[in-house]
Amino acid sequence: MFCNCLTHAVVEELAGLGAKVHTCSRNEAYLNACLHDWEIKGFQVTGLVCDVMCHGKRVKLMDIVSSVFSRRLNILINNVGTNIWKTTVDYTAEEFSTVMTTNLESAYHLCQLAHPLLKASVVGSIVCISSIAGVVALNVGSIYGASKGAINQLTKDLACE
Repeated sequence: MFCNCLTHAVVEELAGLGAKVHTCSRNEAYLNACLHDWEIKGFQVTGLVCDVMCHGKRVKLMDIVSSVFSRRLNILINNVGTNIWKTTVDYTAEEFSTVMTTNLESAYHLCQLAHPLLKASVVGSIVCISSIAGVVALNVGSIYGASKGAINQLTKDLACE
């Protein structure tokens, strides 16, 4: 939920329908402001500061989610994303890794970590939010587009599994 209107809207919609929601953000001040607002609205929303680029932080996040939801999860929504606006030839290996780890690896790993919780709920679902850049060529950066295209394919493959 790093200043992301879509994530904010999803949390508000689910919580407004009575769902208990746990969210995360890299931005502690933004997260705390949102949590305060949702508490005033009477929503059941908890949250954690988490940079899902880090493997260990993803594990910690899902441990907390497991605890918050009594080891059952009805829905996992992957809406993570970052971009570095450069031409392909200007990307460093580190920048490539940052975009791919944040946008693809984190979603893949969170799906793996959430699997037992989703299976325990019997009605578990995964929603992966992508981008139009994963479907058509745009001038937003080749690595970003590739990572979002990979999310689209991952989503289809997970549905088959």
